[in-house]
Amino acid sequence: MSAGASLTPVRGRLDAGGYLIALAGIVRRELLRFFNQKERFFSALVRPLVWLFIFAAGFRNTLGLSITPPYETYVLYEVYVVPGLAVMIQLFNGMQSSLSMVYDREVGSMRVLLTSPYPRWSLLFAKLVAGVIVSLIQAYVFLAVASFFETDIPWMGYLYALPAFLAAGLMLGAIGLFLSSLVRQLENFASVMNFVIFPMFFASSALYPLWRINESSATLYWICQINPFTHAVELVRFALYGAFNPVSCAVVVGTGLAFFVMAVAAYDPGRGLLARRGGPAGDAG
Repeated sequence: MSAGASLTPVRGRLDAGGYLIALAGIVRRELLRFFNQKERFFSALVRPLVWLFIFAAGFRNTLGLSITPPYETYVLYEVYVVPGLAVMIQLFNGMQSSLSMVYDREVGSMRVLLTSPYPRWSLLFAKLVAGVIVSLIQAYVFLAVASFFETDIPWMGYLYALPAFLAAGLMLGAIGLFLSSLVRQLENFASVMNFVIFPMFFASSALYPLWRINESSATLYWICQINPFTHAVELVRFALYGAFNPVSCAVVVGTGLAFFVMAVAAYDPGRGLLARRGGPAGDAG
């Protein structure tokens, strides 16, 4: 009787309330880590601000931009690149969150959490949501700073863009989460990031409109078209101006779901990639 009574509270904690407690705990930990690492916050802003205020100033007279949706008139180059730079923050944050996942999986808190009674998908989703919340803070701080330099974003656009930023952050975080399952040692993750971040960013519509890329190289144009980062940028770009891009939305949501499912499977201790590699996830199982 006493044994049965001791099991009841454990089962009770695995209800919806228990999942929310686990989610809140992981989110709180990520936020504390973020606010305690002030250099991480400023470094996340330096990259897009340097591109916006130095490179964009030089390219203003070189790159002419025709009227393309969602813009209803000609826009300056710095106006065009703001959405892409904001999503770039989410891209770097998603990879950095995955970097911390590699460390936590080896010696940190996730090593303990992955052995808890909670399903791994819920723990990985909580980690994903925590990273997205951090990236949202960074992205909106960047947009606030950029607003002082005539980027011409409607005030309601910041509200309209919130679901787009959420979807883009979840997709980029899911990609990073899956990549973290492929890397067994922390020192190997930096090279993986370089092969993912820079091709995704530069082979997209973040810095140049696709019609200009098509004029230079049809092959590069199609690479940009199938790049999910392009669709994340366009989803946010349209949302900032009160418009909706259904194709980009479908690509972002579908890609995010696909990579999250692959990440959950990879972290499975019985049949995932870590188990086949003999990694800590497999040992924990």
